[in-house]
Amino acid sequence: MKGFIDWVFDLSNSMASSSRPLLGTAPFSREHDNHSQAPALPEPVARSEAPCSTSGDVETQPPISQQQTPLESLYQSSIDLNEKKHNPLAKIGDLQVQFLRLVQRFGQSQNNILVSKVLYRVHLAMLIRAEESELKTVKLKQDKAKALAREQESSGVPELDFSLRILVLGKTGVGKSATINSIFGQSKSETDAFQPATDRIEEVTGTVSGVKVTFIDTPGFHPPSPSSNRLNRKTLLSIKRYVKKRPPDVVLYLDRLDMIDMRYSDFPLLNLITEILGAAIWLNTILVMTHSSVASEGRNGQSVNYESYVGQRMDVVQHYIHQAVSDTKLENPVLLVENHPSCRKNPAGEYVLPNGQVWKPQFMFLCVCTKVLGDVQSLLRFRDSIGLGQPSSTRTASLPHLLSVFLRRRLSSGGDEAEKEIDELMDSELEEEDEYDQLPAIRILGKTRFEKLSKSQKKAYLDELDYRETLYLKKQLKEECRRRRDEKLNEEENLTEQSDQAAVPLPDMAGPDSFDSDFPAHRYRCIATGDQWLVRPVYDPQGWDHDVGFDGINIETAAKVKKNIFASATGQVSRDKQRFTIYSETNAAYTTDSRIQTFSVAADVQSSGDDLVCSFHGGTKLKTFNHNTTDLGVALTSFGGKYYLAGKLEDSLLVGKRVKLTVNAGQMKGSGETAHGGSFEASIRGRDYPVRNEQIGVTMTALSFNRELVLNWGLQSQVRPTRDTNVDVNINMNNRKMGKINVKLNSSEHWEIALISAFTIFKALMRRKKVASEITNESEEEL
Repeated sequence: MKGFIDWVFDLSNSMASSSRPLLGTAPFSREHDNHSQAPALPEPVARSEAPCSTSGDVETQPPISQQQTPLESLYQSSIDLNEKKHNPLAKIGDLQVQFLRLVQRFGQSQNNILVSKVLYRVHLAMLIRAEESELKTVKLKQDKAKALAREQESSGVPELDFSLRILVLGKTGVGKSATINSIFGQSKSETDAFQPATDRIEEVTGTVSGVKVTFIDTPGFHPPSPSSNRLNRKTLLSIKRYVKKRPPDVVLYLDRLDMIDMRYSDFPLLNLITEILGAAIWLNTILVMTHSSVASEGRNGQSVNYESYVGQRMDVVQHYIHQAVSDTKLENPVLLVENHPSCRKNPAGEYVLPNGQVWKPQFMFLCVCTKVLGDVQSLLRFRDSIGLGQPSSTRTASLPHLLSVFLRRRLSSGGDEAEKEIDELMDSELEEEDEYDQLPAIRILGKTRFEKLSKSQKKAYLDELDYRETLYLKKQLKEECRRRRDEKLNEEENLTEQSDQAAVPLPDMAGPDSFDSDFPAHRYRCIATGDQWLVRPVYDPQGWDHDVGFDGINIETAAKVKKNIFASATGQVSRDKQRFTIYSETNAAYTTDSRIQTFSVAADVQSSGDDLVCSFHGGTKLKTFNHNTTDLGVALTSFGGKYYLAGKLEDSLLVGKRVKLTVNAGQMKGSGETAHGGSFEASIRGRDYPVRNEQIGVTMTALSFNRELVLNWGLQSQVRPTRDTNVDVNINMNNRKMGKINVKLNSSEHWEIALISAFTIFKALMRRKKVASEITNESEEEL
């Protein structure tokens, strides 16, 4: 399920875009300190002085009045105090008022694109979490908040209670302490142009425009090198321990704009920060570029536009951050800073950048926006928080997903379900004489004689061979069914003798196409032994070149404990460089002597991300009619420290031998939430089924959760249009206009298809090469 902030960002793309989007989260609150035994730096020192105001504070705060204005009284009377204490929407309403007051205080217009984006995202968040009865109230709150903010800011009642806690990271000498001093307008942190001025974590506290600001000043990182990696790791572990107690609202990563070029080599440092502090550190990080008033020069030394100059260098930094988090969707906000005394100033004494921007108010306001978005996410407790990194093949379980898996899960009723169904279909034909034995003999033609036949004769000859092949396969299938029937009769009469079965090698599993070991005899093989344990390797058919594709082990076993009791177990364990996955199923079934009713129990364990999903199933299957089966099931699922209880009812009807209908409905509850679902499946089999597995199936499912309904339909078909051609089609679509179409075609006679595919791939590669060449030429012309 998509993260909330991700979803909101997608919705807001239709609005006017700013330089970089805002992000807000609290990455440290969920971090686990895996390096607690590492040596620590000296204990941090907290330092605070009397609050100060910036030179840009042109407004004087009026005296606090003891009487609230009528507008405020009207607003406050509409919200019960107890409700405000427990209702997150009421808390967000207060946060909105504080934000709008800060908008006025920092001299920003409410029509500013940054302000509009924050208000829009907060409004969407409130609508998502609001109950149906609260929707009208939410729509009115924003207008009331604007009026109340103007009233409170003009009267100064109540006093603004808003604070910022900012973590400052960066290499030695980039200007971390100097930037802190510039924000406060006075020297609060020591600076030194020739050696590191900060050797321990320090808290620097002050007041800017009535906002309490606490900077967590940290020791600078050393330039990446084999010798400095240990020192940087030690510094980061100390920072991690420090911020774990009180997570910051905003993270600043500082670097020098004039030191960034195509030879920029800080990726090892960025990767180390991601490794120790976690990828989520970058979600609420603002990139601060110091020394931003330097002359802008291109690669060839010519002067270039300032905005282009900044954009080129920020693309380099952002590129390495993308590599560190393995995600190219992340875009960090950027702030340009200049602390040198010779930098141009406006009449108010504030530093002005070459693009005419006064960076100090923008600095504070962007930090405020980031904190507001993070507080909204924290108050509404969105479960699906934003994540970074490559998409994981392991699907994280949610309540609708758990219900969907439960509805698809079929409890075993003993033995192979597919074999039982085939035996039932072939039961009426077992006593009949095989049609294949009644066929007259046919002469097999060689290639030379076959080529002499006319086109119609070739077709008739091949059709006859195909017909005989189908009858022969049917004969083999009937013989297998008779063998299984005789074994059951012998078992019931206690005539079977226990004997040791010799190990039988199984066919080799298909490995990757590029398997070319120097010792081809060293292949992974598996055998079926008499102890009923089957052990096989798990292959990845899409493995890398020259890779055996061996990823794990699969173990299966099945046994008949007593006459009517059957048990089976399946397990698979695999591991790659990043994660360890496990999946296991155990089943036990008891069938009554009349074979009409079956009782089953099962236990499943499956890894989902870093957690395990444990499920315990129970059910009964009743065969009401000859071709009708009713299944009633219950399940208890444990995941993430929560428990979910589910139940379902399913009915299957076989119409003749070719049409099968299945319908089910179920419900799952847990942690105060409920999900409902159901599905309908219809399949039409080919006339030669089960000899040839040709069928067309239609599936429709519905899932309801949190007043949202998701409808999904699918089409699966396996057809054989000609003798040498197989077509598999799989189509899935839902009511959210998302889906997937997969078509697989196997043919041994239409080799033209392969040529068409090769030509299409070659054409696409040439087009991509041409586009890349045009982009390179345009870049060179710009420079």
